[in-house]
Amino acid sequence: MLNLNIDGKDVSVAKGTTVLEAAQKLGIDVPTLCHDARLKPFGACRLCIVEIAGMPKPVTSCTTPATEGMVVKTNSERLYRLRKTTVELLLSDHPNDCMVCSSSGDCTLQELAYLYGIRENRFVGEVRDHSRIDHNPFIIRDQNKCVMCGLCVRVCDEVQGVGAIGYSERGFEAKVITPFGHDLDCEFCGQCVSVCPTGALTGSLWSGKPRSEGVVKTDTTCTYCGCGCNITLRTHGDKVIRVESASDNHNRGWLCVKGRFGYEFINSNERLTTPLIRKEKGAPFEKATWEEALDYVAGKFTSLQQQHGSDSVAGLCSARCTNEENYLFQKLFRAGLGTNNVDHCARY
Repeated sequence: MLNLNIDGKDVSVAKGTTVLEAAQKLGIDVPTLCHDARLKPFGACRLCIVEIAGMPKPVTSCTTPATEGMVVKTNSERLYRLRKTTVELLLSDHPNDCMVCSSSGDCTLQELAYLYGIRENRFVGEVRDHSRIDHNPFIIRDQNKCVMCGLCVRVCDEVQGVGAIGYSERGFEAKVITPFGHDLDCEFCGQCVSVCPTGALTGSLWSGKPRSEGVVKTDTTCTYCGCGCNITLRTHGDKVIRVESASDNHNRGWLCVKGRFGYEFINSNERLTTPLIRKEKGAPFEKATWEEALDYVAGKFTSLQQQHGSDSVAGLCSARCTNEENYLFQKLFRAGLGTNNVDHCARY
């Protein structure tokens, strides 16, 4: 363990811990824009700078490893001034359209501007204009709102291993772009959307939907497969308008395209809300209670077993069930119905 002092407080951390992580262990809030604990340190935004005794100038706390006896200051008049200037520079090349941005209220840059009380900007000049429309069904890219934090590029590379986006150009012309500037064409997992600190990347499915007023958040479990990823449903009235995932769970906030964007079936008018039974061949389906439906199925199983034997029955279980539910399903067929004719939709 290493012992260091941060803002007058002593703390012990394991070797390899960064100064930022040590400060967070003490509950000290250090502003960041490009940092995500699930990704490798990057040090792009320069907002997490701290002063360390013996060092001539501030350093980024997210990339600086803690050392024995280190004395750190995270808050001073100098650091406040430097951080505010950094935010002002970012805002000088950022659209002032928070009122119509889908990320308003959930934007780190907006929160930083509020934190430092920035109402007017000292830096006025040319701004970038990436006026292109990206045609894809899930993700809206507004390059003008990009602050080059690199979170989207890093999560696509480090977590997904896809590398669908990368950096292009230098200096004022630098941007995040797809290969050869084509439309985004990837797995559409939406990890890039989930880590974007501004409105540069948003989901097209929740564009124009309520942002905070009347929105209720409900923690639940994704039903698409047996992994059981944690998801948070944002609902307005009786409609699901957005799906996200918290980082403090077993899937660490990462979702697949189905878990993040495949929720429109919830509000579909074609959803079955009651069991349907076709009592005779060619007859229309009729609504039934669950008791009627289960009795009907059990009767058919018994009849088939008596006439043709247990192997005349087969079961196909679903990847949308949990491992425990699939175990009980095969147990029902093997022990209850006496057949090994059990298969799984995930094999196909």
